[in-house]
Amino acid sequence: MYTTVNENGILNNYATEPQMYYSGSPNTQEQRQYALQGAFASLLVVALVLLGLGVS
Repeated sequence: MYTTVNENGILNNYATEPQMYYSGSPNTQEQRQYALQGAFASLLVVALVLLGLGVS
């Protein structure tokens, strides 16, 4: 942790920053998993909208 002290004696604590790295493109299995998650999320949103319309 990085700490500084100003002229009034007040401490400022800063978190250590993680090492940055570049992400690689997803492979075929990961792309398929993302598509499946998107389909389930879309199905959930549509179901909730239809439920809301049905209740009102």
